[in-house]
Amino acid sequence: MNLTPATQHESVTLRPLRPADEPFLVAVYVSTRLEELAVVGWSEQQKHSFLETQFHAQRRYYESEYPGAEFQVILAGGEPVGRLYLHRRDAEIRIMELALLPGYRRRGIGTQLLREILAEGERSGSRVTIHVEAFNPALQLYKRLGFRRVADNGVYHLLHWLPAGVPAVPTGAINLNQ
Repeated sequence: MNLTPATQHESVTLRPLRPADEPFLVAVYVSTRLEELAVVGWSEQQKHSFLETQFHAQRRYYESEYPGAEFQVILAGGEPVGRLYLHRRDAEIRIMELALLPGYRRRGIGTQLLREILAEGERSGSRVTIHVEAFNPALQLYKRLGFRRVADNGVYHLLHWLPAGVPAVPTGAINLNQ
């Protein structure tokens, strides 16, 4: 994916995951889920341990359910700042995960990456899909970029973006588990 700078001061690039990235990837995952655990009476160590277990379960799920997916680290100014997981299939680009460390959110990095993915969808005639939690603040960004909700299971909304000329998928034809 060809990326242009998010700001004048930092370039955004992607690189494939490396085995040494695991602690960083766990930290990104924990940063996206820690707020949800604020209401439980666990210690910080218990929360971290639980979230690390969840991270590994998610990784196993992604690897088994999305064969051939691209697992990438997002770099800003050469430093790891997040993760982007994509799965390309017939006429669809699935954004499995787009997550940034808290200090890099709301700086245009996610918007830039999403615009590049949408441009690829436009060129290839592929719809772009993503599952988003109903309470996720990024939901507003997805809506601004033209994503529409096509299904939900109460916790997650399935959103899609369609390139010009691609017909909408009937809501009843959507499988939330894919």
